[in-house]
Amino acid sequence: MKTLIAAAILALSTTAYAAESASIIVTAEAPKSAPAPTITLHDVLARVNNEPSSVAVWHPLRDDPAGLELWLMIDDGTDSRIGTQFNDIKAFIRQQPPPVKVGIGYLRNGSVVTTLKPTTDREAAVKAIRLPEGIAGISASPYIALADFLHKLPTAPAQPREVVLISSGVDPYYGPGPQNPYLENAFHDAQKLGVPVYTIYYSSAGHAGHSFRLINWGQNDLSELSEATGGEFYWQGNSDPVALQPFFDDINRRFGEQYVMSLELPNLHRGFERLHLRVETPQVSLVGPTQIYVP
Repeated sequence: MKTLIAAAILALSTTAYAAESASIIVTAEAPKSAPAPTITLHDVLARVNNEPSSVAVWHPLRDDPAGLELWLMIDDGTDSRIGTQFNDIKAFIRQQPPPVKVGIGYLRNGSVVTTLKPTTDREAAVKAIRLPEGIAGISASPYIALADFLHKLPTAPAQPREVVLISSGVDPYYGPGPQNPYLENAFHDAQKLGVPVYTIYYSSAGHAGHSFRLINWGQNDLSELSEATGGEFYWQGNSDPVALQPFFDDINRRFGEQYVMSLELPNLHRGFERLHLRVETPQVSLVGPTQIYVP
């Protein structure tokens, strides 16, 4: 009898552990002219693999006890003209609320070279910004570099993270074309960890900086990366942005509209499942990753 009870308890505990997904970050996207909406757990409708799923955790990101870890990354193959935008980049760093920890990294040779670990010291983060090397293809592949970075992140304790990536999106390893496996690996790794990736197009040094075909594919890939992870893609046609501040203003607005969420996922096999989110609040959309990982 004791053996049967112990087995039942073990089965229940295993089910409880497997039934909840890892935390993800969700943006309650309202019209830009409207104040940030307040969304409760009971307002949210979620479907996983086209089946209804209950929300286990839902609270504003600003209330998360671990705080936000924000990574600002610049592709080292970016044209050095981006130096004219450094005032906007530094202003964005200084605008972050005091609890936010900011880390700085550069994409080079298939990895992210960290120039500053996450810190609340805004001036230290500002000083860690430098001009990119400006050598065509030095990142090897921005998506290989991002995936390598995500693989190395500690998964415990739980830490909400977001990435802002400045790059042309051009992948010298794969080249232009659909279904880039390095891109897919990068957004799958971000989806596993619940990390939204915001991407900002800025031209590459060398030929890729003025090749319409490469620019087009690079922007497509950046857009797919952000769409898949619940971030946002920012660009200004095929040219470098005149200013980055409008992009950063929108990112800051989105930070103020974000929630930490996890779902109950019983009876699902381990792996990726399609995620669809809806909210009953009028004129509000929930933006999150397109897939959720079932551990």
